[in-house]
This record gives sequence, structure tokens and C-alpha cells, in this order.
Amino acid sequence: MNCKQFNSISLEEVLLSLGHIPTKQNEKEAWYLNPFAAESQASLKLDKRINAWYLHSEGVGGNNTDFMKRYLKTSVNEVLYWAQKQNFSSFHKQEHIKKSKPNYRIDEIMDIQNPNLKNYLQERGLSPKIYDYIKEVRFTVGEKKLYAIGFENLSGGFELRNSFYKGSLLKKDISIINLNCGLQDISSVEVKNIKSVAVFEGFMDSLSFVEMQRSFAGDILVMNSIALLNKSIEHLKNYSDINLFLDNDTAGIKCKSQIIKSFPEAKDHSGIYSNHKDLNEYLIHRMKNNVSNKAGKQSEKSPEQEKQQERDQDPIIKNSNGFKRKR
Repeated sequence: MNCKQFNSISLEEVLLSLGHIPTKQNEKEAWYLNPFAAESQASLKLDKRINAWYLHSEGVGGNNTDFMKRYLKTSVNEVLYWAQKQNFSSFHKQEHIKKSKPNYRIDEIMDIQNPNLKNYLQERGLSPKIYDYIKEVRFTVGEKKLYAIGFENLSGGFELRNSFYKGSLLKKDISIINLNCGLQDISSVEVKNIKSVAVFEGFMDSLSFVEMQRSFAGDILVMNSIALLNKSIEHLKNYSDINLFLDNDTAGIKCKSQIIKSFPEAKDHSGIYSNHKDLNEYLIHRMKNNVSNKAGKQSEKSPEQEKQQERDQDPIIKNSNGFKRKR
């Protein structure tokens, strides 16, 4: 990646990846609190039309490279090295726009069959229980044929993962799936009127939730990119019971704060996996602990006791008011 390419990326997405969310914005501009110093009133203006910033409190501004040089306190080469490791969706869109013909094609979309993908899912703590929510996508990039787990979004695009590849194909968008967990079995009229949603940043965390949950009745909303936070918030207006399972990093905490600001009744469940970056990391940790415990000593519990222990280890419990942490 060179400076021209990096500067073509939406600065709004760059700021969001660093955990900075605008205090106010419209189609033309956005205002942020000073990212370089503490302040109570927003003084950094982002002009969306020219993708440039200006910090009124200090009288400086510029492009993406200028911002990251100041933010990271480093050289241009180090800024470009940092940018290369990111996965900015707006950069991928620019790449696609510049080419008259895309350098990729989707060859086949099918149910999960490849044993390597199944093994990868198992390593991530995921069982065949989640297969209904994903696809196996076979595609070609340049002359190279690849395959990956595909998670479809509302625009027909796919988030792609395997043990050595992370990317996306076609248009970037949020994903919404319905677990259809049998609301007809709930007798309470009050509960029936609650339209619930569980919110995640990435689809691996949402699949981890599907793996662990036993009684959640509602939708799952996956942002697929924190750059889609505002679009996610628009969709969340359709729900009366919002449950957040966002990452325990700076960007995730900022996203959570913004959602709770828009929906004060939203419930934060990140405490369930407070010692881990995200829900999938927590699931992997729990899986490894279970394997280690079984290898260390043979269980003397009856099958019913083992089932009860498994239920007790489930961190996510549904009741009439939403979720609570197992204590």
C-alpha cells in the first residue's frame, strides 16, 4: 500500500477502527473530540467530501497519512506498514471501482463439505450445530483457486474465513439471521411482544453465540465491520430488546457506548467474556479447558450429572427480561 492508496480510504472508517466515534455528523461532515488530547467539545472536523481533517483547537489538518503520522508518532513508512495490516472495507471498494473487470469470481456456493473447513471450525470451538448459518464458497482470485467459510450479508456479499484467509467478496453489508427458537412455546404475552436481537461485530462471535445458546428467541445482527455502525443502529430501531456482545477492545467499547447512547435500554453482556477479546476467544478457551480436564482425570459423574455440569458452564441464559450472567 502506498500513500495515494491509503489516502483514498475513508478517514471515517480509519477513525472508527481506532475507536473514535463522531459526536455529531451529517452527509457532508463529522465532528470528533480531539484524538490527540483530552477535550470536552469536539474540535476535529472531518470533511467527507474531500476526505480531509482539520483540528481547530490546534490549527492543523491534512489527509489520512498526516493524521496517522501524528496519531502513531511515527514515520510514513511505519504508517503504511500499519495500514497494510488493516482490513479497510472502503479500500477494497476502491480497488473494485478502479478495475474494469473484477480480479475474482465466485465458482460455487454450497453446504459445508470440505474437511479442512470443518477442522477449522472445530478449532474455533464450533460444531455442526452452526452449519445451517454458513456456506462453503469456492472462488478464484487472479489465477488462484480458493475456498472458505462464507457468511452472507443483506446485500448478497460474503464474509470469508479459513485458516489462512480473511476477506470479503462483493458488497460489504450487515447480516441479520433469525434463530427461530420457538416463541410459540412461551406463554407470557408480555414476552411474546418483545422483539429481541443479539448484536455482534464479527460472524465468528455470532456463530459462537449460536453454539452456546439454548433458548434465545430472536434475531442476530452482525455488523461485519465497525464502519457499518450507523447502519446497524438504524436496523436496531426495529427491536425492543437489544443485547450487545461486542469486542472487549477500544473499538468495541466505543461502538457499545454509541449504541447504548442511542438505545439506553440495551444490555451489555461483554462481562461474560471479560478476560477475553471476544466471545469466540472465550469459547475456544472454554473448549480447551474442558478437553484438558477430561484428559487429566476420568469423570466419575453420571451422564445426568455431566449434562447438568455442561448446562452450568453455559454463560448465556435467557429469561423473560433478556440475558443474565451465570453466577
